[in-house]
Amino acid sequence: MAKRDYYEVLGVGRDVADKDLKSAYRKLALKYHPDRNQDDAEAEERFKEAAEAFAVLADADKRAAYDRFGHAGVSGAGGPSFDPSTFADFGDLFGGLGDAFGFGDLFGGGSRRRGGPRRGSDLRYDLEISFEQAARGHEMQLQIPREETCETCNGNGAAAGTSPEVCNQCSGTGQLRYQQGFFTVARPCANCRGTGRVIATPCGTCRGAGRITRERKLTVKIPAGVATGQRMRLTGDGEHGAGGGPAGDLYVVFHVADHPFFQREGDDLHCDVPIQFTTLALGGTVSVPTLDGTHPLDIPEGTQPGASLRVRGKGMPNVSGRGRGDLHVTVGVQVPTRPSRELREALEALRTVLPPDTGDASAKDRDEGDKPFFERVKDMFG
Repeated sequence: MAKRDYYEVLGVGRDVADKDLKSAYRKLALKYHPDRNQDDAEAEERFKEAAEAFAVLADADKRAAYDRFGHAGVSGAGGPSFDPSTFADFGDLFGGLGDAFGFGDLFGGGSRRRGGPRRGSDLRYDLEISFEQAARGHEMQLQIPREETCETCNGNGAAAGTSPEVCNQCSGTGQLRYQQGFFTVARPCANCRGTGRVIATPCGTCRGAGRITRERKLTVKIPAGVATGQRMRLTGDGEHGAGGGPAGDLYVVFHVADHPFFQREGDDLHCDVPIQFTTLALGGTVSVPTLDGTHPLDIPEGTQPGASLRVRGKGMPNVSGRGRGDLHVTVGVQVPTRPSRELREALEALRTVLPPDTGDASAKDRDEGDKPFFERVKDMFG
């Protein structure tokens, strides 16, 4: 019986990406796995067929040879040769089912003892800072609780003068093997919990765990311009690895408090500033607040309330160090609540020369832009 095309077996196109190739194989392997299809010869054959196809297409060199020459390009005297390393990461591929199904041993890949070096876990620290600290940068000390290697036993979990012993049930492999059909299934050894070692006399400090919880002080330099949600990675400051493995990383996630006056949009800042009516009408220069103190702002003649004026380079620093954003000032009218007698007389005199607040709605030749405010609002809402 002729072999089926490997791409057809996995149900993918010839230009399939590695990620999609794994996904397609995962679905077939879970569907036809013998553990889920007891005494089903057809399912077992489909499972073997999918595994063979994936072993070839997951290897770049073999896939290139197969694409060029077909099955003849990857077949030796005994059929396709399988690279055990192709199935080494099935624990990730199958989301935890790899150990249960023993994918590491399917094609003679050998056992991988669980007690070997393992990378430590990554940690996250949520750090709340003020708006000013984010704007100028800051240096803070943090206390980070983390799992560290026990110094008393150097991480092996055994009391002084003793050492862990090889597990007599799994012979130190951390796994127990069972034969199922055409392949071997490996499961974690319950006696040593997959480590391959048992501790007869536990360390008094860590009680056999090989690790203890400690608080470590770290100095963190907060970069100027950092925003809420951004994070900083501190390599090697996570939890210690097991069995001599490397330490994980620490991720500091920033949460910046709101400012009572400025609103932030990216690297730009926005604020509202009340201005005297005469300054808006005649123009002038006013001082506006910035992160660095006050700054002069030119008000053009005839500036309308609600207009936004920009002050370049007075926003937040860019967190990567590339310049600063801008400050956008929205101007409003500053109306005196209790005018003095002199001010009232001046305002009364001004009122006599200003246009009236309401106009003749029946005038056909009135320019739309000259309509009084309330008349324009009436037009907008019918």
